[in-house]
Amino acid sequence: MPDSLPVLVVGAGISGLICAYALRRAGVDAHLYEASSQAGGLIQSERQDGFLLELGPQSFTPTPAIRQLCAELAIQDEIVEAPAKAPRFVFHQGRLEQVPLGPQTFFLSSFVGLGTKWTILRDLLGKSSPPSEEESIATFVRRKFSADLLQKLVGPFVSGIYAGDPEKLSLRASFPQLHQAETEAGSVIRGTIRAAKRNRQSGQSQTRTIENFRGGTQTLVKNLKDNLGNALHLSAPITGLEPAKGGFTITARVDGAARVLRAENVVLALPTNAAASLLAADSPDLGSILEEIEYAPIAVVSLGYRLSDVGHDLQGFGFLVPRSAGLQILGSVWNSSLFPGRAPDGYSLITSFVGGATNPAAVQLGDALVNPVHAELTPVLRISTPPVFSRVTSYERAIPQYNLGHLARVKALEKGSAQIPGLFLTGNYLHGPSVGACVEQAQTVAAAVLKRLKS
Repeated sequence: MPDSLPVLVVGAGISGLICAYALRRAGVDAHLYEASSQAGGLIQSERQDGFLLELGPQSFTPTPAIRQLCAELAIQDEIVEAPAKAPRFVFHQGRLEQVPLGPQTFFLSSFVGLGTKWTILRDLLGKSSPPSEEESIATFVRRKFSADLLQKLVGPFVSGIYAGDPEKLSLRASFPQLHQAETEAGSVIRGTIRAAKRNRQSGQSQTRTIENFRGGTQTLVKNLKDNLGNALHLSAPITGLEPAKGGFTITARVDGAARVLRAENVVLALPTNAAASLLAADSPDLGSILEEIEYAPIAVVSLGYRLSDVGHDLQGFGFLVPRSAGLQILGSVWNSSLFPGRAPDGYSLITSFVGGATNPAAVQLGDALVNPVHAELTPVLRISTPPVFSRVTSYERAIPQYNLGHLARVKALEKGSAQIPGLFLTGNYLHGPSVGACVEQAQTVAAAVLKRLKS
């Protein structure tokens, strides 16, 4: 590769892969450097003993950007969709309760009490305004609805997305659509309905289910890697980044030897601590802001069982667990009930998550989590024997936490990076941690780089 580049992307997680792909598709000689020996970041699928494991995200929500990307890569036929009507469960008082998804079933169910149902009707028929100060998710739910709804449904839901603490997570940063709904309509429910109607009218409505690929999420990573070809450099850490006339001077290690590169533009698609380390010398203010963003640790515990040894029919997406239940499990996904080929015939694959912002020490247990997770699943799913297969994958920094003050931090990062010509930031710590959000953010950054190159 040349020693001087128009764009150097650092970090081959999904954000870096998408950004580099979009730039090269537009005709720019962008190169992507990754410190580890594999691309994809936390998006990793692996076959073991006949099971197809997802070691990170278990699926994705289809968005227009993802659908377009899959069409470009010619992998749209590899997409498999989970059953749209598959029930979702929450663990409550020692058993699984199905979450009522429709308005009629919700109000007829005993999932929440009459008081909580009244607060929902009050929101639908009444009018309120959000406070001027930033609210945590927990404060918002207690203000608008009830502590019962927070404990039974919202808390577990937040754990399922962020593995976070609803008392610390910012509503405006984590779920901006809810804040916007109340601001625009005076009602969360009315505002949400209006937003859904606008999306349908603009052709942006999304399916209510989730998707994956027949070969796992790794399918997307593999095809992006193949598309990048020699422009992707693995086991090539960037050890130095210094602004210079007309761009940047970059120090990398390639095949164990130091190499000095120049780039007109640099995109940092890295976790915040790695990005902060590169920026510490010349942009300490940016580095310090990046360091303020916390991450929740997660252990992904994959267990395989004989179907005959599981009393529950496992028909559904899985279940979430309120923190008040006292279990280590944050939630479990019933992979083999959602997508084909996840387990051998006659077996099931169940993936559980442990740790999160409220129990960070648990991820240190590693393989020792197999027995306690199995013990917690046993009475819930009526399992009669130990698992025939197990795998634990731990991440110290799994999911960025959009805690109170996050929007101000993001604004400061955007302002600070804009003052360094040619420097761009992208990643799951900015405007959404989901795969779809990362794809859209990376494409937006690629468009900004293209605009600068043409100016």
